[in-house]
Amino acid sequence: MSPPTLDLNNVQGDILLGLPKKGQTFFFFNINDGTIPDFCIQLGHLVPLITTVAQVQDDQARISKEKEKAKAHHTNPQILDMTGVNISFSQKGLLQLSINDEIGDPAFTAGQFADVANFADDPTKWDPEFKAGVHGVIYITGSSHSLIDSQLAKVKTIFGVGGPGATITEVKVLQGHVRPGDETGHEHFGFLDGVSQPAIQGISTPANRGQETVDQGVILLGREGDNGIVPPGGRHDADFKFLIEPEGVTRPTWALDGSFFVFRHLQQLVPEFNDFLEKNALDVPIPILLGNPSGADLLGARLVGRWKSGAPIDLTPLKDDPAMGANPAQNDAFRFDVSSQARCPFAAHIRKTNPRADLDAFGGTEVRRILRRGIQFGPEVTRAEAAAKRSSTDIKLERGLLFACYQSNIVNGFQFVQQSWANNVSFPPKLGVPTPGIDPIIGQAATRALVGVDPDVATKELDLTAEWVVSKGGEYFFSPSISALRDTFVQAA
Repeated sequence: MSPPTLDLNNVQGDILLGLPKKGQTFFFFNINDGTIPDFCIQLGHLVPLITTVAQVQDDQARISKEKEKAKAHHTNPQILDMTGVNISFSQKGLLQLSINDEIGDPAFTAGQFADVANFADDPTKWDPEFKAGVHGVIYITGSSHSLIDSQLAKVKTIFGVGGPGATITEVKVLQGHVRPGDETGHEHFGFLDGVSQPAIQGISTPANRGQETVDQGVILLGREGDNGIVPPGGRHDADFKFLIEPEGVTRPTWALDGSFFVFRHLQQLVPEFNDFLEKNALDVPIPILLGNPSGADLLGARLVGRWKSGAPIDLTPLKDDPAMGANPAQNDAFRFDVSSQARCPFAAHIRKTNPRADLDAFGGTEVRRILRRGIQFGPEVTRAEAAAKRSSTDIKLERGLLFACYQSNIVNGFQFVQQSWANNVSFPPKLGVPTPGIDPIIGQAATRALVGVDPDVATKELDLTAEWVVSKGGEYFFSPSISALRDTFVQAA
């Protein structure tokens, strides 16, 4: 029995395409005891506000049309008014609603705080709200914070937040926004973000040879490729509960076209990172001394695997190429040399988290792919911080990334990438060469070091000492389909 044809009006919009945004608010909530019937009724009122993939397609078409119009008139495109709303629930949230079906993902069931040791997070630095656990999150995107705030006010009104009959309680609110001016699209260390997303079969088209197409089931539950689900027409039970091999786990029918949503609150220590680059700057080859990069720029590029423009060092190893970095048909068109780290260290961040050809002999990377949907938060680095070479010199200033990603299996996806790739000093597997070391950006371990950064001495080890990305915690959520919200969640009472 095959699943029904994918309906893009039935999938929450952030999952497959990403909600268009200049800003974003994450509203974390708990469902109040004794209010479940009213909550379910109110959730039914929220469902019409939820943005679907089909609606995102329409929004993207509007944006493209405006850009074409502006280009024809040699003007800057106007920012169009638009907002988006999506909702996800944690395991604790499902249990609060008495939705007791096992969805088939041990990481989701246990919650993210159970992974503190696996990720080498420092639990003392976790936000207390995430330690205690939350029931759900409503995330609102928009072209301005005023529009986002207005939409959030509507959401709060639906659930009576703050009033005597409220069915949910605000637990935590986090706000993100894209960085200003030329830094738009770049994370706080300065590197272009959001590059190297997988294309989804039947949804998006690869822009280049480096961007592989993955099965829909790598992201959506119940679709072909979902953790070994047999192709359409293959073996399923009579109720279409998506028999999964080899574990024999079943997905509940209502989980079809939902996706697991991982949220991480990540603080970035930007002045400290920049200071490290300057103190450990690499020697720059003589032919490019009069151009860029500086020795600090070259070190940063080899730690990340890209120049700040987004140009991959695998294609342009000694000098940035901003035109390449800005071109989606070029900035991901590489596979890595499996036998060498001369152009890109084995432990570089983008090689650790998407090793490409390094794993061709081990079955490839498809089941590990995730769709990233994060956004930056916090102010730009102040002059005082830059001068002191450390964060928060005068007042408490924090900045970083509100990391978010989707996958059909957290164990195969985010959890595996963080624990078995980024934190694993022996990954990628290379025989006869020095141990690659840890992911210098997101890797966490008692000892942080890597080799291959110096292009002239591949075996030279670089001691990273401090961490520049600090985990403040997060949670694992499930983003149901629209039909699941209407037919299962609204009816949970």
